[in-house]
This record gives sequence, structure tokens and C-alpha cells, in this order.
Amino acid sequence: MTLIFKNAQLCANGQRTRTDALLEDGRLVAMEPGIPVPSRAVVLEKPNIVLFPGLIDVHVHLREPGFSYKETMGTGTLAAARGGFTRVCAMPNLDPVPDDREHLDAQLARIRAEAHVRVSPYGAITRGEKGEALADLEAMAPFVAGFSDDGHGVQSEEMMRAAMLEAKRLGKIIAAHCEDMALVRGGCIHDGAYARAHHLPGICSESEWRQVERDLRLAEETGCKYHVCHVSTKESVALIRAAKARGVDVTCETGPHYLTLDENCLQDEGRFKMNPPLRAREDREALLTGLLDGTVDMVATDHAPHSAAEKSRGLRGSLMGVVGLETAFPVLYTHLVKTGAMTLEALLDRMRVRPAARFGFDDQNDWTAFDLDSACTIDPQTFLSRGRATPFAGMDVFGECLLTIVGGKIAWQHRMTAN
Repeated sequence: MTLIFKNAQLCANGQRTRTDALLEDGRLVAMEPGIPVPSRAVVLEKPNIVLFPGLIDVHVHLREPGFSYKETMGTGTLAAARGGFTRVCAMPNLDPVPDDREHLDAQLARIRAEAHVRVSPYGAITRGEKGEALADLEAMAPFVAGFSDDGHGVQSEEMMRAAMLEAKRLGKIIAAHCEDMALVRGGCIHDGAYARAHHLPGICSESEWRQVERDLRLAEETGCKYHVCHVSTKESVALIRAAKARGVDVTCETGPHYLTLDENCLQDEGRFKMNPPLRAREDREALLTGLLDGTVDMVATDHAPHSAAEKSRGLRGSLMGVVGLETAFPVLYTHLVKTGAMTLEALLDRMRVRPAARFGFDDQNDWTAFDLDSACTIDPQTFLSRGRATPFAGMDVFGECLLTIVGGKIAWQHRMTAN
């Protein structure tokens, strides 16, 4: 099949221009203005088709090896491609946990065999993510995006200091899930108005920001490259802003759900349960301010699929985690760009440029195309991911992914017909 986008908007390097893009037999052949239309080509020419470098998500759970009933390498990366992502960074809470080269190789084999997009795994910080002994960071360093015990905060200050010193020596990033378990106390949602009204155990904001505070001090002491995962509280934003002003080598991410939802949106359904939880309106507002002023460097989905049964037990009994690869860009475009809160160029900076710069990705010929005028209602039953739990179900959004290209080859393509 021959496909040509005529007079599309090209959004790259912070600028917008007009271009044509020609694809033949699943490959990108040319991208420049004024390409002649081949005979029998499918031609798409709409005013708001936008081409831009593929999105990067530095925080996803692909569940293989070990938990393929939740997601497979194939389904997770196909969902990523459908969402416009050309590279994702996969978290290490797997079986086996990638805590040495042998265990990491099991994951790398699945990536080579099944991935539709580029996948950079994280190695674990500690053996089995148990916080008791350092993983073999040196053996894994050449093959990973960084080191994380995601799903578990490293409780020991001495252990985190040792990990940061080793990561500093190896030139790698520590990507920290910040959670002081002594402060969680069996909570299931944010310790706020909804929890009190519905007699549910709450998770206090201090359980996150107290460990962020500790780790920033350690990062300043050791000189380690430090990245804070899924920031959710206003206190964390303030601490990171102050640390950056002091020159600490820190970046952070937040998720689409923390930027667009808060505890006022909660329903007693598993699709609203994630870790950290949706917090108060003031936290959401602080995160958005941080995203706009550069304190919050990037957006990551924390795509975390579970089975339907695992998410069917309400807020108290369901497992933590929601999916997000197929909804992230439309949700953020609709809520942030169409409302005028930020420009499309700024959103792409947070979803591609800054993740690439921080983690050292220099991917070539990775592109995605969206029709920004296309409207739809989010329906989890249409997802390519095996996960269906999303707090955005039923939301009306704009922006439909038409095409994702990885290394010049089509990784995913929406069914398209001529104009």
C-alpha cells in the first residue's frame, strides 16, 4: 500500500511547518513539501493532521516475563504504538526481577522477540526489589535505562546511598518510587475528604514527599543522576523546585491522571486506584504549575495493566495500577492544549524532548501522526492492551493516532481510506 499525507503540519524542534510524507509498503520513503502523488496512493489531506517525533514514556509496566496474563510484550508495545509512543522504559517488577545479567537477559529476550516499539528496561536497585542487598548494577548498566525498585520505595537510607554511589560511578540514573511504608498504614486512596466521607483508610502525602526529601539530600551528597517517579503531591513539587535551584541533578515525572483528575473524581471502582493515589485539587494544581514552569520535566503514564478480576474489588480491594498508553496524548491534548493551558510544542517537549535528553535516547526516523480534529469517547473495550482499567473511561477527547513509525517502519497504522 502507498500512503501519502499531503500538506500535514510537521511539529519538530519547537517549530511548525508544512510537509508531505510518503509511505510505501510499510516504510517511510520521504518527508518533504511537494511530493508528487503516486498513482493508486491513499491520500490524506486534512487541516489538523500533525506529524511529530514519536513520544517517549519512561515509566511503563509490560509484565513480561512472569505476568503475561496481565499484559504481554506484544500487547503492551502495540498499545504503545497505537498511543503514538516509539520508545518506552519498562519497570523491573517482573518474575524473575532483573537484578543481575542472567535475569535481565530473560526480559531482553522477550523484547527482541515481541516488541513493536523500542523498549529500554530498568534494572532493579536491590535484589528481588526487597531492599536488602544491592542488585548487580554494574553487570546490567550497559543494557538498561537506569535503576529502579518501582512499586517499592527503598526504605533504608544506607541502601539508597550505596545505590546512588554505584549509579554515579556507572553514569546511570536512579529512578525512585518514593514511598515511606511506615507512613502508608494500609491506605488505599489519598488521605483526604473522599476517604473520610467513605470511611476508607487514607495514604498521607507525607509518605511520598518525606522520601523525596531524603533522596534529594542523598542525590546532592553523592552527585547521582536522580529521577523521581510519578510525583503526586504539592510538597514534592516544592522540594524538587528548591533542589533544582540548588543545582541538584534531579528530574521528575508525573502522570496524565494526576494532571487532570483529583480525589473529587473518585468512584468506588478499581479503575480509580493507583499508587500514588489521586490527591487533592491543590496537588493537581501544583503539578500543573510545575509542568508549565519546568519543575516537572516530563509526563509518563505508569501504564500498569491488571486482570479484570484484580481490578473488580473497588477502591479497598483492587490492586494498584491503571493503564494509560492509548489515552495519554488525547487526554493531555484535550485538557491542556485545547484549553490553552500549554501549547502543543510544550506538550511534545514534555512527552518526547525532555525524556530523550534526560535518558540519552537519540532515536532516528521515529514519527507519529495524529488527527487533532478527530473526536472520540474513550472506550476501554477497544484497547489493544490487555488492561482495561482506566479512570478516563467515557471521557470525550480529541486526537486520534493515525500512524506510528519506528526506525522508518510502520509499527501501527489506523485503518485509513482516501479523502
